[in-house]
Amino acid sequence: MTHTQPSQLRRDALRVELPHVADLLLHRRAGEIDEMAIDDMVFLSWLEWLGGSLRLTTTGSNICRQQLNSPGN
Repeated sequence: MTHTQPSQLRRDALRVELPHVADLLLHRRAGEIDEMAIDDMVFLSWLEWLGGSLRLTTTGSNICRQQLNSPGN
């Protein structure tokens, strides 16, 4: 299956959603994450599969930190 680059609007929505995704991963609740969001975040290198487990990449961690420190959060 070929995956295409998510639109800017989709990337913005994923950026907002990423801290929640990180929290779900932290609490071992990855099954609650939308599969399309996982696919898009893996494509963007924000998440990665490692040994059958999904985890944040360094890029994903940095984006999460930016989201949590942005005004209005």
